[in-house]
Amino acid sequence: MPEQRTSSRWSVVALPAAGATAAVGLWWGTTVIFGIRSFFLPAPPDIIASFRAQPAYLLRETWATLTETLLGFGIGVAAGLAIAMMLTAWRAVERATFPLLVALNSIPKVAVAPLLVVWLGYGPKPKIVLVVLICFFPIVVSTVAGLTSTPADLGELARSLSASWWQGYFKVRLPWALPQVFVGLKLGVSLAVIGAVVAEISSPNQGLGAVIVLSGSSLDTPLAFAAIVLLALLSIVLFYLIVALERLLLPWARAISA
Repeated sequence: MPEQRTSSRWSVVALPAAGATAAVGLWWGTTVIFGIRSFFLPAPPDIIASFRAQPAYLLRETWATLTETLLGFGIGVAAGLAIAMMLTAWRAVERATFPLLVALNSIPKVAVAPLLVVWLGYGPKPKIVLVVLICFFPIVVSTVAGLTSTPADLGELARSLSASWWQGYFKVRLPWALPQVFVGLKLGVSLAVIGAVVAEISSPNQGLGAVIVLSGSSLDTPLAFAAIVLLALLSIVLFYLIVALERLLLPWARAISA
């Protein structure tokens, strides 16, 4: 058993690293074999050189994107959990408001981004609001799914112990729903980064989205790819932070699913 656990932990790190290395090697080899100019598709060394030429600038814009993402994601999590708990606590509220949430989510967020700039100005507010609009719906749906999937025998057990409705909700239904909640959080944090970039492209005054727009207008493709790579790394780090938090708080969830 200890050897299997060590092997499993090693594969968690080694296999993604091998996959990333293979992808970068294929990308680099393609640019070399076909002689693709860096203007069209920069090779990894071109991107590294672009980052080394302007590290302070890129890190500053990365921090701006990270700040917008975390603020919007935090608000989206709070709003999503509150709405999901309200929907599952009162069925009448669910029937009245859930179609409105679906309609709100169906609106193309790219179309909303310029309007948010008009309403809220060119500061960080429209970007944070767009992040909230993009990331909160998966959190609502996954949390509702978790809260409505509690096994009937657990509910009967709570009632047999004379638990009140609220005690059953918070001590049985909510803990059982937490694995589903984390599914929504993992989806939401990835969408939060996308929302921040969409907002920054619509209002390119700061952030990695602005770097992509400005470098495209100046025909600096390696710089644009450097910003894209930083966005990918940012998404990966935030995603696996949620994964680590899930494993820390819910060690029993893996045992149940295994």
